[in-house]
Parts: sequence; C-alpha cells; structure tokens
Amino acid sequence: MSETKHVHVIGIGGSAMAPLAGMLRESGFRVTGSDSGVYPPASTLLESLGISFFHSFDAVNLQPPPDLVIVGNIIARGNPELEEVLDRRIPYRSMPEILEEVFLPGRHSIVVSGTHGKTTTTAMLAWIFQTAGKKPNFLVGGVAENFGKSYGLGGGEDFILEGDEYETAFWDRGPKFFHYHPDDLIITSLEYDHADIYPDFETYELAFRRLVNLVPRRGRTIIWGDTPESGLALRRAAQKALCKVETYGFRSENDWVADNVANENDGVRFRVIHCGAKFGEFVLAATGRHNVLNALAAIAVAHGRGISSDAIAKALKTFRSVKRRMDVKGEFGGVLLVDDFAHHPTAVRATIEAARARWPGRRLWAILEPRSNSMRRKIFQETLPQALALADRVILGGVFRSHQLGDENRLDPETVAQSIRALGKDARVLAGSDEIAQTLSAEAEPGDLLLVMSNGSFDGVCEKLTKKLGSEAHVTSEVPVR
Repeated sequence: MSETKHVHVIGIGGSAMAPLAGMLRESGFRVTGSDSGVYPPASTLLESLGISFFHSFDAVNLQPPPDLVIVGNIIARGNPELEEVLDRRIPYRSMPEILEEVFLPGRHSIVVSGTHGKTTTTAMLAWIFQTAGKKPNFLVGGVAENFGKSYGLGGGEDFILEGDEYETAFWDRGPKFFHYHPDDLIITSLEYDHADIYPDFETYELAFRRLVNLVPRRGRTIIWGDTPESGLALRRAAQKALCKVETYGFRSENDWVADNVANENDGVRFRVIHCGAKFGEFVLAATGRHNVLNALAAIAVAHGRGISSDAIAKALKTFRSVKRRMDVKGEFGGVLLVDDFAHHPTAVRATIEAARARWPGRRLWAILEPRSNSMRRKIFQETLPQALALADRVILGGVFRSHQLGDENRLDPETVAQSIRALGKDARVLAGSDEIAQTLSAEAEPGDLLLVMSNGSFDGVCEKLTKKLGSEAHVTSEVPVR
C-alpha cells in the first residue's frame, strides 16, 4: 500500500465503506468509488471530503485503472466492475484487509463485538478516549453524534473498532473481525443472528470462540457476565481465552457491577463497583438497562488503558450516542416521533423498555419493518410477538425484499400480528410506508409516542410521517403527558 496512490471503492455507499474511503482520503490517497445508490450520511461525508463517486457500476469507472480496488462484502460475481478487476488482474482487497494492513499495525486494537450494543459501545469508548485526551482512532458502524461522523484518525496509540461478525468478502466468507487482531476484546452478548450466513447458533457461536482465541496472553477479554440472562454461550466462548477475562453486569459476582441504577430525565445514574470496591458514580446521557451494560463494558476497557474514573464520568455525561439509536425526530401536535435501529427481537424489547423509561405515561406505538436478513426469516416468528407486545399498539410493515425468500423461510407478518393480538394488544400489518404514514397521522393522538424500528430506510416512513403530522418539528422538554 505504500506505493498505492489511487484507490477505487466498489460499494462506497456502505455504512463502513464510506468511512473507510474517508480514512484513506485523510491518509493521503486519491479515492474514487461507485455504488448503485449513495445517500446521506455516506454521500454527505464523501462530498465533504471531495471524494468523487459514480451512482452505478460500470467497467468504464475503472479507466484509467486504479492502483488498488477495495471490494465491499455485498459485491458479488457478475458485478461489472468486479469482473473488470478480475479480468485485468487489478490488485484488490476487502475492507477488513485494508484495516489490517494499513491502519492497525502499530496500534493497540480494541474490538467491540457481540449481537447487540456494539455500535453504541464503540462510539462510547471513542468518546471516553477523546475526552481523556487519548486522541483515539476509531471506526464505528453508525454516525457517532459526538464526532459527527463514523470514524476518526486522532493519531493516538489505540484503534477502537466495531467488530462485525458478518462475512468479509465474496472470496473470504469468514467474519470481518478475524482481521482486527484484538488486544482488548468486548463481547456484549451472543444470540443467534445473521441467519443468511450462519446456518445455526452453534456455527455463530463458534466464530466468537475463534475470535477470543486470537487475543494475546497480554490482552483482555471483557464479557457480559449475568449468566442467567446472557446465556452459557458467552462463558463457553471465554473458555477459549488465554488472556485475562473480566465480567460485567448487574449481579454481584461480576468483576464490574452496576448498582443503584435510577432514571434521571433523559439519562440514567448508577454506581460502579470493581472487584468489591467502589469505582465511581456515573450519569449516562442515554436511557435503558442495555445502555448501562454498554457503559460498564466501556468503563472496564477504559480503566485498563489508564483512564481515570473522573475522565470516564465526564465523557459518559456528555455522550450523545449514535444516529438512529432512540433518535428523536420531533414532536408534532403532541405526537412524539422516534427512530431506532432495532433489528432483532431482543433489541426490539430493549428499545421499547428504554422508551417506556424515558417517556413514561405515553401511549407507545411500535412500528417495525422486518428488514434484516434474520428478521425477514421465520426464525424469530415466535419470539418477536412477545417483544412487540410490550408496546400499546403495533404496526408491522411488509417484509423487505420478500420475493427473495420462499414461503417456507419468509417471516409472515400477519402471523406475528395474530400472536400479538392473542397477547391482548392491537396489531396490524400495513404493507407500505405511505399507508403506515396515513394511518398513523389519522389515529395518533396528542401524548402518543411513535417508535419506528428498522435497520434500513423503511422506505422513508419517518420523513413521510414528519410531513403528514406537521411541517413544524420541535423537540419538547418531553415531560410525561398521560
């Protein structure tokens, strides 16, 4: 890479690919790219850095040939640019390989992995290190609000990475995180996910066991230790460690314990006990029990890297989370609209519980798009209703790209809705975002909370609701209405 000048990114609009392009540009490379569609925040980031990109894939985009091509993990054989790369033997790499070869050498690698919470925890760690003057390098799978972007090249000795278990590239079906060589590793949770990649939970768990086995003896592995809730899989993964293992959670047997947890306005206050001794009092500017756990994991790593409890407390109090995590879009005639990324029944449950804690007394509508590769499948058809039934009313959208799955594999939203109604809650299936926006604008009442959940755009449903509910959005003090 030292001789490389021009890098072309196939799939530059991806949530990790656009930040990688930015990192390369800031490191002195000339960067171009292409995708079938590039939208904010990716397009905004690329334009701000002067990175030119094409809105379609075409072999002509590789004229003159670049020195190196980076191939996104959604790019498959048959893509015209990929075929040109292979035909002409243009050097190519995956995104994780570039991190491994260009950005991680000489850095202390801190990898945050797990089924839930890794994006928020990674952003939280980056902000703690920034507040402590550590000048962190980081890459997170979402826009870290404190930084206004998904990456940072602070120049310090630490590189903080969200460790994704999804496959690396069409020629490398192993998880991305195998390329990150963690010195410190967090595993937040282990539940079956990515059913399109992992045929069963045993295969999914095995990837994390192998990840733990990569941590050097001098390193640390930090895991959620509330075994009755976290399950035995985390403990089994930790058995592969040859390094020190530390646990965190709410139960007293953990190395890091959060207690005296209390909700406060738009945040939560808690005390941390480390190995039986008080470590500090913290106020986190985010709600929900799951965010306290995220903070505990971050605290454990930060302490191990020499950051004081006072510096950690200052950072957590000013932490602004990640875009699309309980993202308040506005209040319209007393109807509060909130957008969240929840993409798994456990995440749906945690998001609804956090919304209840933050906005007590409001009638809560859960509006869900089955969009992730796992949520689109029947594997969660029995567990999803229990999570959604925590809301007062439920609206399910149609399964994203339902034509790609056969009836035997595809989630049936109407069956989910029937199960929710059997649990005593109102639930409907509305196929399109226009119908959802029309229905909610007609039925939502002052004091209601509309909680939209999807790991994608949901066909612009939040934007459509904003227009339907009113043109003047304003965030209120969010006091309880009912």
